[in-house]
Amino acid sequence: MRYCLLLHSPEPSEGEIPEEEITAFQHAYQAYARDLEAAGVLLSADVLHPSTATRTVTLRTGTLQVQDGPFADTKEALAGIFVIDVDGPDAALAWAERCPGAQYGTVEVRPTATAVLDGQWSS
Repeated sequence: MRYCLLLHSPEPSEGEIPEEEITAFQHAYQAYARDLEAAGVLLSADVLHPSTATRTVTLRTGTLQVQDGPFADTKEALAGIFVIDVDGPDAALAWAERCPGAQYGTVEVRPTATAVLDGQWSS
């Protein structure tokens, strides 16, 4: 079943994080992605640009509205996503626990519609 591991973390300003720390986290994420791939569960992974590069589109009012980000005054923003295919919610949570992002932000584990329709998610 498919699950999205949605990585939420603070958005630091340019230069706020030392280069050595950035490099260490890049290596940790590379190792994590290799582990997911070696286990045969990785479907996709993406790092997202900062929320300032984001735009939303809506037609709720009947006319096109496009808004530039960021959209909310929050401490954390969606920073990346891993899509995995595992046996169930316990396996998804176990992979989320291993994610480097859990060390400085949160990892939201969300089943895709396929997993929900299969009846495999429970609280």
